[in-house]
Amino acid sequence: MLTCKPRCPQVDHESEGLTFELEGDLTSHAREANMKEAVLGIIGGSGLYDIPGVTLLAKKKLTTPFGDPSDEISVFDIQGIPVAFLPRHGIGHRINPTHVNARANIFALKMLGVQKIISVSAVGSLRESIHPRDFVIPDQIIDRTKCRVNSFFEPYAVHTLFAHPFCASLSRLLGEQARETGATVHDGGTYVCMEGPLFSTKAESDMHRGWGASIIGMTALPEAKLAREAEICYSTIALVTDYDVWKEDEIVSIGAILENIKANTDRVKRLILSIVSQIDFDRECECHQALKYAFITDPALIPVSVRRDWKPLLEKYVSFE
Repeated sequence: MLTCKPRCPQVDHESEGLTFELEGDLTSHAREANMKEAVLGIIGGSGLYDIPGVTLLAKKKLTTPFGDPSDEISVFDIQGIPVAFLPRHGIGHRINPTHVNARANIFALKMLGVQKIISVSAVGSLRESIHPRDFVIPDQIIDRTKCRVNSFFEPYAVHTLFAHPFCASLSRLLGEQARETGATVHDGGTYVCMEGPLFSTKAESDMHRGWGASIIGMTALPEAKLAREAEICYSTIALVTDYDVWKEDEIVSIGAILENIKANTDRVKRLILSIVSQIDFDRECECHQALKYAFITDPALIPVSVRRDWKPLLEKYVSFE
């Protein structure tokens, strides 16, 4: 049975010998880029992985403190850059949005060394000017989910800034490169993330339009929140498949949605091929400092075992000696 109550680590006080030390720079481990197995992560449908001219380097079956990711992670060499592809819903689309283990997915990408994530997401349009098969690069989001865990650090008080949920520099580059594919691209806009798996009611769709939102989908959260906690740049390229249910003369059907997704797949593949070489992986971004002042809980109250589980997230800031 699905429960909306997060499973939280049990608190004990086994914390002797472990201190929180904030450091201004990356640790030597983090600076050694050659230790990273991937620097860019792509989260989307399994159809994105069939890209001509790329080389498969490895398939990674990982386990995290939060369980297993949705599926194996495939690492490809694209123009000399290791890129990790993760099927959000698993191969065969076997996991609905509520049950996607976003914590395991983002943590696994962090384990591989991923610095930036491009999320590919199917959405409905809430605006007359945004048409099916258009691309949207949102810059804001509204959380309408109900049963998803939004933090790696439950039940502790860790408050990261999230005023700008998508990485501005990565989103800007996404928009530029998406236009090169011939797609109609909308820069900016608010993404409503609903729980699903059912689509909206007419009243809900009208309400979201009244809020000024641009698109609606089911997958950008908690991914974006967790990526911020993991200090990974995160941006979404939203593929418009329909007009949700607000447009009186448009009937939403699963068949039409799948057809529109398929029609945009080749453009997304070309976008991925073109953008990889344009990303500056050495550029520091505010996303990469999100945890610096986020911890409010006294570190002495966090068990050693829990901190060690969190090591990929905290190794810039925490001494484990």
